[in-house]
Amino acid sequence: MRVIGVHHVSINVSDVSEALAFYVDVLGLMPRPDRPDFSFGGAWLDVGAQQIHLIQAEPPIDVGQHVALHVEDIDAVVSELQERGVAVSAPRSVGTGRQSFLHDPSGNRIELNQPAVG
Repeated sequence: MRVIGVHHVSINVSDVSEALAFYVDVLGLMPRPDRPDFSFGGAWLDVGAQQIHLIQAEPPIDVGQHVALHVEDIDAVVSELQERGVAVSAPRSVGTGRQSFLHDPSGNRIELNQPAVG
């Protein structure tokens, strides 16, 4: 067996419409039209070649779990989010890259990650 990548990450959200607006309008992810009609609410989103699946369910208590989104210019992204009124931490160096953190409307932790070039 050989795993070749990550296809998607599922995130529980308390309000799909509110989460969808955040992930699409604020973070710029693209909605997918091919989500089947499951017995629970949700939405599928493209983020680069991977996907995020929003699931209508109680979000887990934050004990450090998060999804990390790769960004090219963390300073520009953080500045844009702050201009939009989104609470986001200042970028900091970690290892060879830089990261910032924010929360979606359901309280899920999101990392913005700018890996070092090279």
